[in-house]
Amino acid sequence: MPDTTPDPSTVLPALPPLSAQAERLIELGVHETAGLSADDIRTCAARTDSEGALLAVHPDRAPASVLAPLLRRDGKPGFVVVDMPDVDAFTPSAVELPDAPLYVVTGLDRGDHMANWSPEEALPALTKEDRTPLLLTEGIHWVLQQPDALERNRCFMTIGSRLRKPDGGLDARTPAIWISNGTGRDGRERRDAPKVGWCWWNNRHTWLGFASTTGRRP
Repeated sequence: MPDTTPDPSTVLPALPPLSAQAERLIELGVHETAGLSADDIRTCAARTDSEGALLAVHPDRAPASVLAPLLRRDGKPGFVVVDMPDVDAFTPSAVELPDAPLYVVTGLDRGDHMANWSPEEALPALTKEDRTPLLLTEGIHWVLQQPDALERNRCFMTIGSRLRKPDGGLDARTPAIWISNGTGRDGRERRDAPKVGWCWWNNRHTWLGFASTTGRRP
């Protein structure tokens, strides 16, 4: 198994202040999707003093299918892969979310040091470090606020979101956010666009880390 020590060279710059993040969500119209007013978003940001935290809308209010097209890279909008029409059915798995429409996510890490691990290997390692994996919607929020969080060969999985099958078991697909190469059904016009897709639970990918957090609070 690879070394679990994070590489200091991959540490990202600090996120914008929460007040700036609030204005970004308002600019994108996320507050309207969530059934909130612009003042609701601003007030939440003003009442929170978590430096370096991410402002997130509860996935019940703003699902991944709505957030993904708001992503931009080189002027190209984000998209969800065609074979993931059930993207919004990937809900929090073993992750406790605040009972609030808005919350903050603290201690973000892209998990570059876990590149070439499988989700099955990464989850217990994160748990041992008292971290929980990001939800897909949280990962999208992160890239909306900090586009540089998505780099070629340094993209990430969001295994806090899983799909529960009718028999109670978990679907083997695990969500991830990366950059399209414009191949296959993506289409050449989508090359370099942000992409929401999935990988198998037991597969490893050298270019996918595991995004995680130290906590969430209203």
